[in-house]
Amino acid sequence: MADIYKPSLRLRPGEQRTILLLGDFIASVGAMTGAIYFWYQYSLYVLIESGLSQGRAERLIQIDVPFWFYLLPLIWLLLMIESYDVHTAGDWRKTLRGIAVAPIVGLLGYSLIFTFNTEPNSLPRIAVGAFLVLASFLTLAWRAAFIRIYTSSGLMRRVLIVGAGKAGRSLVDVYRKLSPSPFQLVGFIDDDPAKKKYAYQSYSVIGDSEHLLDIIEDYRISDVVVAINGEIKGETFQTILDSQEKGIEVIRMPILYEELTQRVPIEHLESDWVIRSFVDQVRVSAMYEFLKRMMDILGGIVGTVIFLIIFPFVAVAILVESGFPIFYSQPRLGKGASVFRIYKFRTMRQNAEAEGKAMLAAENDPRVTRVGNFLRKTRLDEMPQFWNVLHGEMSLVGPRAERPELVADYQKQIPFYRARLLVKPGLTGWAQINYGYFATVKEMIVKLEYDLYYIKHRTLNMDINIVLRTIGTVLRRTGR
Repeated sequence: MADIYKPSLRLRPGEQRTILLLGDFIASVGAMTGAIYFWYQYSLYVLIESGLSQGRAERLIQIDVPFWFYLLPLIWLLLMIESYDVHTAGDWRKTLRGIAVAPIVGLLGYSLIFTFNTEPNSLPRIAVGAFLVLASFLTLAWRAAFIRIYTSSGLMRRVLIVGAGKAGRSLVDVYRKLSPSPFQLVGFIDDDPAKKKYAYQSYSVIGDSEHLLDIIEDYRISDVVVAINGEIKGETFQTILDSQEKGIEVIRMPILYEELTQRVPIEHLESDWVIRSFVDQVRVSAMYEFLKRMMDILGGIVGTVIFLIIFPFVAVAILVESGFPIFYSQPRLGKGASVFRIYKFRTMRQNAEAEGKAMLAAENDPRVTRVGNFLRKTRLDEMPQFWNVLHGEMSLVGPRAERPELVADYQKQIPFYRARLLVKPGLTGWAQINYGYFATVKEMIVKLEYDLYYIKHRTLNMDINIVLRTIGTVLRRTGR
């Protein structure tokens, strides 16, 4: 047998995000350097225009670059934070939108600081403007190169799915929704004789595990995905190991599902996997817990100050439109199913649950008032909950806090639902920024998959990312 095909470049999504970040950083450092040079040349031009000779102007010119100017590359990375999802970065339209929004937000932020700054000379407008223009063009050039590499068929992974059952078909469904494709899906192999000529969404069963190594060679396969729930036959397992020894990447379906969707596939998990992932592996370091609590306290203080500032205006708006009460409160379940009470600005009409039965908010819910709709889109209705964050019942980041009666209902219908109570609920979270309202059990499952992904993978960097994306949601008024 000839050597099995080994692609020259086979990067996982996490590695692609690192390359994206590194490329953007290099582009922004180049923009900063170019902006300083442009600032120097502009200052030189002004002196020459004032009547000085070029030689005298060069001797007199002084460029005093403030320290904060050297932080602009890091600020640029924060402005581009929405664009570090590899699927978003591989889409030209989304990439252009992200690069267009970043300098606008940066310019608005600079203008705000410039307005209230007491020393305008410490804020070089020419240099900042040059940086934003150069950073936009250099980042655009880098992202164009990335998209070309990302979508190049010669460099993309070629994937074969072992198992054409429910798990394998779910993976195909996810794959078909991604644009551009993160890899080339070749098809299935399956040992079930009844599936010999089976095809799903135009992807066929092209053989069985006995001929796996030949199929890998013939179809130039780079990755094998094991999508078999339950026990794997010994012969199949050995063949998969043989392919791995020959340099083929072998990955389990739940892991690839997480990479593609940043969700956990709860409908395709077995109890032992859940125990390993959410009991054995869910523990985080004491340092993470300490830093997260410090971030909660700092964020809680800042949020409480903002709440006190906006309270009079929000209170008047609610009173004028729909009268009292200004707030409403509900019991919610926290970490370990502990019950606590949250407060929010009232966004619905009075007696929105007249029958006393818990009702989920829906998109374009007729019970929401006009003021309430604004508060929800800007997330200002959540501001009173900063007290819960300071008190330690909630965190800035975590799954949404749900009512006890809804939790009792969901856990009867959705497997592993109570796993979300392993951590404190949050003001914002991975599910909140990636998914909207849910009205069905199927939609609730998707939102739970995001919550469990956060619980499994949470880090301080991830928490900061979620907070920054939430701030972007507030500024764009796209909250739900």
